[in-house]
Amino acid sequence: MGSISPDAKLPWIKTPCVLSPQLSRVAGCNIYLKLDLLQPSGSFKSRGIGNLMLHAVAANPDVHFYCVSGGNAGLACASSAAALCKPATIVIPVTTSEMFKNKLLDLGARVFQVGKNLTAADLYLRENLLAKDPRGVYVPPFDHPHIWDGAATIIGELRDQLDVPIDGIVCSVGGGGLFNGLMQGIESFRWSGRKPHVVTVETAGADSLNASILANAHVTLPEITSIVTSLGVSRVSEETWKWSQAPNTQNVVVSDADAAVSCVRFADDARLVVEISCGAALATVYRGDLRERLGKGLTDAQWAEKNIVMIVCGGSGVSLRTLDQYREEYGPLTTIKV
Repeated sequence: MGSISPDAKLPWIKTPCVLSPQLSRVAGCNIYLKLDLLQPSGSFKSRGIGNLMLHAVAANPDVHFYCVSGGNAGLACASSAAALCKPATIVIPVTTSEMFKNKLLDLGARVFQVGKNLTAADLYLRENLLAKDPRGVYVPPFDHPHIWDGAATIIGELRDQLDVPIDGIVCSVGGGGLFNGLMQGIESFRWSGRKPHVVTVETAGADSLNASILANAHVTLPEITSIVTSLGVSRVSEETWKWSQAPNTQNVVVSDADAAVSCVRFADDARLVVEISCGAALATVYRGDLRERLGKGLTDAQWAEKNIVMIVCGGSGVSLRTLDQYREEYGPLTTIKV
């Protein structure tokens, strides 16, 4: 793909990173929130998918983007296409909500709703749309180097924004595009002290990275049983499996209830609304995992000086009504109090 002009308009933005007194009090250390829910698409995927699409336009301005998605990748493709003034077609399964479909239409995307799942929708896109369009460019959700490069921009921003050592970074992981970018970004800089430790978080039933770590092999989950569909990837990327073996990484698995109720707590604490995939990472604060994983052996005073960045990855699959349902249905099923 072609090179990008320094004057090119980027389809993502530099997002704020703010200290959260509320989450810091709960965790017992300094918790910073990297607010990627403020990206144009509503999630961090604007970075990676936007970067891939930017490279495609640099190589050939006459393009039409195609993406299969039941969630945030589709929104990132549609919003990036709008920013680049290029057409986009998104194919969504029949199970996709009207709310999500309308968001795509609002962004100017052409939308086809076919297939009972993403596999069927992807087959339709490839055989009936992409194969017939010589201008067509396929936009994958997470497994591409340009996507990882886009996610890596988070690290450069954090180094510019924070004047304290970054001891840890916490992110949710599905296919692994965000995690790959974070690790790649960390490796691209020199650090005055230890490299930041990266904690990846999954929900039980969508924990394909954890399954690989336990098996000491890159494995595929037989099925996804978690309600967190945005993290529901049965096999992480090969790059994710490789990065997970780095010494500065750890993996945590939380329950659907933990992730759901963390979204409710976060709305109360931070006055921000995020979907349940983001709640998985936030659950490590509310459950106490951070102290156990990153502060073991430290005194309270030593732990209080640590600086942890939560990647608030965002997501579109949430509403105030959703949070009310989470509180009622999952509140009794977790130790996290609301």
